[in-house]
Amino acid sequence: MQVRGVHHVSLNVADVEAALGFYTGTLGLVQRPDRPDFGFPGAWLDAGGQQVHLIGGSPPPARGQHFALLVDDIEGTIGELRRAGTEVTDPIPVGSNFQAFLNDPDGNQIELHQVAPG
Repeated sequence: MQVRGVHHVSLNVADVEAALGFYTGTLGLVQRPDRPDFGFPGAWLDAGGQQVHLIGGSPPPARGQHFALLVDDIEGTIGELRRAGTEVTDPIPVGSNFQAFLNDPDGNQIELHQVAPG
């Protein structure tokens, strides 16, 4: 088996429209128009070369699960999010990289990750 990368992550959200507002308006992801009608609410979003899929349903209890969005400037991203009223942790070093955390409106945890240059 040879894995080539992560195609998408799926998140349960209680209100798809509210989640869309957060992921597109606050985080800048782009809604894809090609999601088929699966018979339940949801949305597909572009996140760089990968996707985030929102699924209408009850989010699971928080137990440390999260996904990470790669950013070029973690300090600038944190500042922008805070100015928009989003709570974000301060960045912490992980080796030579940095990470910070925030939650979507349903409590799904999101990591912001900046890889050290070089």
